This record gives sequence, C-alpha cells and structure tokens, in this order.
Amino acid sequence: MDSKAAHGPDGTARAFVMELGAALHRYGAMAPRVEQAMELAAARFELAGQFFATPTSIFAAFGEPGHQAVGLMRVEPGRLDLDKRCALDELLGDALHGRVTPQRGLERLAEIERAPVRWGPFLTTLCYGLSSAAAARFLGGGWLEMAAATFVGWVAGLLVLAAERSRWLRGVFEPTVATIASALALVLATQLGELSTFTVTVAGLIVFLPGLTMTTAMSELALRHLAAGTARFMGAVLTLLALALGVVLGRQVERVLPTLPQVGEHAPPEWSLGVALLVAPISIAILMQARPRDLGWIVVAGVIAFFGASSGGEVLGADVGAFLGAFAVGAASNLFGRVLQRPSVVTMVPGLLVLVPGSLGFRSLLALLERDTLSGIDAAFSMVMVAISLAAGLLLANVVITPRRLDAAG
Repeated sequence: MDSKAAHGPDGTARAFVMELGAALHRYGAMAPRVEQAMELAAARFELAGQFFATPTSIFAAFGEPGHQAVGLMRVEPGRLDLDKRCALDELLGDALHGRVTPQRGLERLAEIERAPVRWGPFLTTLCYGLSSAAAARFLGGGWLEMAAATFVGWVAGLLVLAAERSRWLRGVFEPTVATIASALALVLATQLGELSTFTVTVAGLIVFLPGLTMTTAMSELALRHLAAGTARFMGAVLTLLALALGVVLGRQVERVLPTLPQVGEHAPPEWSLGVALLVAPISIAILMQARPRDLGWIVVAGVIAFFGASSGGEVLGADVGAFLGAFAVGAASNLFGRVLQRPSVVTMVPGLLVLVPGSLGFRSLLALLERDTLSGIDAAFSMVMVAISLAAGLLLANVVITPRRLDAAG
C-alpha cells in the first residue's frame, strides 16, 4: 500500500475497516461475522475489498483483482465484552447509515478501546465464585460442594486479576489456575469431609473451560469457514490439555494430606436449582461485562436454554438434547435482537454457557490421563456430540428466525 493511498481519504476508510474488524475480533466475534462487518463497512465507503479472518489474523485485499493493496493485521483472541460489542454494533450502524465519517469512526473506536470496563474487579471476582457455586449445583453437588466451589472460584478470580498485570502469568495461566483449584479442592476435602473433589474442581474452573470456543468452532466449520473453525477447535483442545495437566499437578498434594473421607450425599433442596438458574446467568453476564439493562433478558435466555435442553434430553437423549436448548435460546436471542435492535450475542452467549460441553471434554482428558481409556473416549464422543448439537441448533434457529442484519444496526 503506497504512502499516498495510506494517507488519503481512501486510506482513512481502509484504516477504519481494518480497525473495526480487529475490534470485533478482540471482543469475541466469530470469523464470518468479522468478515461480514468489514465487507459492509468497505462497501459503504465505496471500497472494493475482500477479507479473511482467522482466530489470530485478519487479511484484507482492497481494490479490484489484479490491482489490489493487501494488508495483514495480527490479532490476539480476546475476552468477550458484551458492553463493547454493543458499542461496536452501534458504531457500525452509524457508519452504514452515514452518521459518521471514517475519521470519526477511528476516533470512536479509540474511545471504545479506552473506555473502562463496566463492572469493576470486586464484583467480577465475586461473580467468579457465584458462577462456580451455580455450576456445582448443576453438576449435582450439595451444599458442601457449592461452598467449596465458591471459595475456589474466588481464588481463581483473584488469579485473573493478577494475570492482567503479569505477562508471565498470562502465558501459563491455564495450568496455574487448574493446579491451584485442584490442590484447593483436596485441602478443602480434608477440612470439610465427604466432599466430591472432582465436582469442586470442575465447578471452580467452569468459566475457563473452552466449551463455548468448541461450540463456536463447530459453528464456523458448519458455515464452511474451515480455517477459522479448525484453528479455534485446536486452540480449545490445547486449553483443555493445559487445564488437565494443571489438575494432575495439583492432585499431587494428596501425597502429603491425610486420607480423604468417602464422598457423602448432600443433596440440596429443589428450590436451590431455581436460585442457581438465577445466579448463573447474572454472574456470567457480569463477567462478560453486559449492560445492566440486559441482565433481565439474559436470565430469561438462561432459563430457556436450561429447560430447552432438559426437555430435549428427555426426548432425544442427553447428548443430542442440547440441540433443542440451543435452538430455543438461539431463536429467542434472534427475536431479542430484531425487536430491541441489539446484538443477539448479548443473550445468546450467556444462555449457551449453561449448555456448553467444556466439562465433558475436561472429564474426558482426566480419564485418559488416568489411563481409563474407555471412559475417556466415551466422554470425548459426548463432548463432540454436544458441540455439534449446539451448533446445529443455532443454525436451525437462524433459519426459523433470521438474525438481525448488520446493515440494520442503528
């Protein structure tokens, strides 16, 4: 790209298109969604362009074939931030409707990037514990498991805060947090007695399990975006391996601890499931920096997903039953987006997190590491089936209720 083109009006428009794609990628958009947004923005500013997004890079070719200026932007997968995703959606709508120039668009992108997170460190750390407690209830744990998982989740949340300030810790975060969670679960079992350490460990790590990444990868593969889907799926597998390695390391603490008591039955009352269904979506939404006005809708999406999957499990079986839950939450989220003119991801992702198969993949790897090959393969197959079911449910939901068009934003 020559200097004159880079600094002229077309250069500013190109820069806006590239920065928009990078921002969408940074805050959790799927590769096809990033490409679609960039194509619409380029067409609005009368730029001929072709775009290709992967989980780690964005390629752009501006101009007619044979006379193209090619650009490459290296991007790192970021954490889903629903507040900033909504802000980007509003900016895209303004750009497509001619309410902002490319220069003003670049300024707005910088403002979105610099804006502080909506929910501060105290509340997010609290929600790590609450989401772990709800996960322990969903996994069949009793009061002791929920209490222990809450503590493990809080410790994990503090480790997240430390990782944000330490480049070294970010590089080894998954095995570190898994080692600490596994060791803490064993220590708590010696103090509380009759505690399921597996339930506590999985619940304490539930936010870090890459089930949503696996589901996104399956969706990208189903949309024939093979490069992004394959790369994202392998990234999820590597994350699972790192977490499983950490759990194995943490279990070595058992060598110096007293003999653990047998796991007892601490079944909580049925009403606690309703509390978990309220707490889980709200805590997940806060961890994803959702806007306060969307919290009620997110709770509704979580309830729809849970009961949709439960009904599907009774009819189709546990693995394929997730299809009905994903279809229900996908259709409801698309309706939410069309009626309220907001991104459907706001309700869809927190709802799906009630269903995603991360814990199954985690169980599979642990079984394989313990040389329980048959159980490991069975859990791995269930994980893949659940991920496929979720992706298929979302695709069917998009057919039944068409998602809001990006160029209808704003």
